[in-house]
This record gives sequence, structure tokens and C-alpha cells, in this order.
Amino acid sequence: MGSISFALVLVTSLTCLAAVQCFTLNMKTIAVFGGTGQTGRECVAQALAEGYKVISLSRSGPPLLSPPRLGETPITDPNLTVLQGSVTSPEDVMKVFAASDGIDGVVISLGGKTKDVGATMLSEGTANIVDAMNNKGVKRVSVVSSIGCGDSENQAPLVFKALMYTVMKGIFKDKNKQEKIFLEGAGSGLEYCLVRPGGLGVGEPTGVINVIDGQAGSIMRADVAAFCLGAVTDANFEYVRKTPCISSVGGTGWVKEKKAGFDAATTA
Repeated sequence: MGSISFALVLVTSLTCLAAVQCFTLNMKTIAVFGGTGQTGRECVAQALAEGYKVISLSRSGPPLLSPPRLGETPITDPNLTVLQGSVTSPEDVMKVFAASDGIDGVVISLGGKTKDVGATMLSEGTANIVDAMNNKGVKRVSVVSSIGCGDSENQAPLVFKALMYTVMKGIFKDKNKQEKIFLEGAGSGLEYCLVRPGGLGVGEPTGVINVIDGQAGSIMRADVAAFCLGAVTDANFEYVRKTPCISSVGGTGWVKEKKAGFDAATTA
């Protein structure tokens, strides 16, 4: 091999090495609380697909299953860490933040029936997460809330309102307490986004995510997950410290674009 050819190979090798190092250093770590739920599983799967490291807390521990549209099989990606514990335990929540040199963003996708998870799991668990974020200096967080919460009550369809005032009364009481942690409480200094989706579906993402002012329609959980991930990975996300209601019908369009280095951008 001549000296010129060797030099070219050496330069190429060093360039590739630098690119790999840059890729590794720029890889973000996202904590997903509620990663075993339908929307949470979408958040985990999509974040891993985009090259992020993910840490999730689960009462049952590993494995964490993929969303139904991806087969509901155990996720074996080496960039996923699943810890066993409960969000209602401050010590368990802190384990998530201790498992990484630095958490870059948090997705809170807690849910479940009140009879199964308790009447205050959402607010208690979220309070523990917020305390840990403040302790560790983590700023970005997206929260899967619901249409009908807070000042979006009148955006809920009539049939859904009937459920809010009856069989879902308990969960909505806790959801509103959860939101107030950010709107009025310890989370008010964080760069939060309280995401209020319309009726949720399980299926392939449509890519249509609209921020609406009127009555909510329906939206796939996969699209909700994409919005939540954008909220914690896009430095210029336009709905920080806001409470957007989203559906796939009506409103202002939101489009996610892949950029170099796994950055996400939003364009209206």
C-alpha cells in the first residue's frame, strides 16, 4: 500500500471513529414512567427506534413488551433498562435517575383503573418524579393527561363528558391534581408540556397531529407518543409550559421531522 493510500485510509478511519464518538456523546437518555401502558410502550419503542437510551420503571420489572402493532413481544434492545419499582415510592423513582449519568428528558404516561392503581397514584407518583427532577436538575418533561382536564373540559365530546362525571370521576380528580403540580406547584419551574389527547386508538401512527381549540376527535397512541417525545427532545418545541389538546382532526398541524443527530423539529 502506498503512502498516499495509507494516509487516506488513516484519515477515513479517524473520521469514522470521531463520528462514532460524536454519535455516542450525543445520544440522549429518556426516562419513561408508565412504560408498560399502551401509550408508554409506544414512547419506549419509538425512542429506541430513534437511537435514544431509555430507562423505565415497572412494578413487574422486565421484560417490557412492544406495542400491539409491533407484536407485543419482549423488547431486547440493549439501550433499554427496565427497573422494578413503583412511582409511589420516592426511593424507587430516584433509582431511575441514579441509573444514568444524566437523564435528558422525562415522559410521564401513568394510567390504569382507579380500583387497580389507587385513587391518588397519578398525583403521588408525579410528585415523586418532579421532586427527583428538581433534585437532579432535569428540566424537560411531557405528561400524558387527557382531554377534559383543567380548562379543556368543554373540548370533551358530550359522551365523554358523561363518563368524566360518572365512572371516570375518580381518575379525573387525580388527573387534575397531577396537572396542578406543574401549573401551580413544584413542577412549575420545569419545561413541561401537559398533553391532552382526544379519544385514543391502538394502531399504526397516522402522522397527523393537530393542536385543537375546539372539540376533540380521536388520535392513535403512536401519534401521541411522537408528540410527547418531541416535547422532550426538541430544544425549540413550541408547546413548552403549555397544555395542548391534540387529535387527528382539526386545529393547527404539527409535523415531526428527523434531523441529523437524532434531533426532532416541529413545524406548524
